[in-house]
Amino acid sequence: MKKLFVLIVVAMAMFSCTEKVKEVEVIKEIAGSAKDGIFIHITKDHNDPHRVLMPFQMALMMADDKDVLIYLDIDAVNLVTKDAEDLSYGHFTPLKESITTLFEKGVTIYACPGCMKIAGIEETELMEGIKVAEKEKFFSFTEGRIVSISY
Repeated sequence: MKKLFVLIVVAMAMFSCTEKVKEVEVIKEIAGSAKDGIFIHITKDHNDPHRVLMPFQMALMMADDKDVLIYLDIDAVNLVTKDAEDLSYGHFTPLKESITTLFEKGVTIYACPGCMKIAGIEETELMEGIKVAEKEKFFSFTEGRIVSISY
């Protein structure tokens, strides 16, 4: 009787382990197929073109095979109003061209609502395609890991 009990316990443990292994394999398969995301945070505006256009250039490169989200706050909300001047610097792609290309690649660009309020910017004044940030969206733009880059 004792041997039968031991055999049953061993069989149950083996079945349980087999199921866990299958579960881990499924999780690895899902994670392996998910693209990682790049969260790019920009705080500067026209007064610091290098710190604006460098992250946009990175977003352009990353968007080919990564999920990308750009978050503009502090002074950066001034970059994306309908009447904002374009921005060029060095070898970087100009700002408005970058924004257009990023939208074509499916990149989301958010502006901070609190920073917009401080700057006196209404949602209707934003360029077409720019969205007011929603905190829930920060974690749902990608299924993979999230890498953050801040400028």
